[in-house]
Amino acid sequence: MSVEKVHCLIIGSGPAGYTAAIYASRAGLKPVMYTGPQPGGQLMITNDVENFPGYPDGVMGPQMMEDFKNQAARFGADIRYGSISSVDFSGSVHKVIVDEKLDIEADTVIISTGASAKWLGLESEQRLNGRGVSACAVCDGFFFRGQEVAIVGAGDTACEEASYLAKLCKKVYMLVRKDSFRAASAIMQRRVENTANIEILYSTETEEVLGAEDVEAVRVRNNVTGETRVIPITGFFVAIGHKPNTDIFKREIEMDENGYIKTVPGSSRTNIEGVFACGDAQDHVYRQAVTAAGTGCMAALDAERYLASKEATLA
Repeated sequence: MSVEKVHCLIIGSGPAGYTAAIYASRAGLKPVMYTGPQPGGQLMITNDVENFPGYPDGVMGPQMMEDFKNQAARFGADIRYGSISSVDFSGSVHKVIVDEKLDIEADTVIISTGASAKWLGLESEQRLNGRGVSACAVCDGFFFRGQEVAIVGAGDTACEEASYLAKLCKKVYMLVRKDSFRAASAIMQRRVENTANIEILYSTETEEVLGAEDVEAVRVRNNVTGETRVIPITGFFVAIGHKPNTDIFKREIEMDENGYIKTVPGSSRTNIEGVFACGDAQDHVYRQAVTAAGTGCMAALDAERYLASKEATLA
């Protein structure tokens, strides 16, 4: 197996990875990026982005990621398509295998593998994704102002997103599978219960999202009585959690109980010297393109300072 040595390896793309590549390139680190199985990340399946600074008229998610990629490439980032097969961070040089055929030895590694939304597993849910189906109310709720929408979930995140949607939408149906909010805190439960335009449907399962080209309704079933109901809506939000794409690093890096990489507060540093994490792989709170980009900047700056300190020590 051939071996390649690099100063800075970026694993994953998206706003965090591409921003890290821009900063690392400008710092002379000659970064090599492997985009992963979905170059550009979740924004590649996002139609309209209207909340990222610099795009006053909004932008399609794929176009925005193409802009990020082109900017990184303009400064010299080596952007490659491929996936990481395994990693070994046990030594001073970080070893990474790409597609089981290329061995890379990197002085620094920036992890920007993101997180994936959990879905219900419905065919219609995927077919209408970006056409009324969304996993981010903060990202897409604005497009449904004055309309009627539904949201699935029963945790604090679902309650927060339902409350957010209620400020924009005429009516919010909250679909809760159990007979109570077993996963939400008491204060968040009271908030949605006391919001006039949120209707909570307990013991309710989603059977199908309806619509030919765009979301038109949702068919639900009461799992106690068996009764089905069709609710006319234009937006369907799934808020049942996210899964960070970090499984490959589990034996190497310290993570929380949900698989998010732990970083030193105020930095992108992990518990492994020379390994940094940014974007949704380490952020379970905000999960926005703009915050991901910010942490990508942090990771590149942290990597640059780490390399500079090593050079100073060896000098």
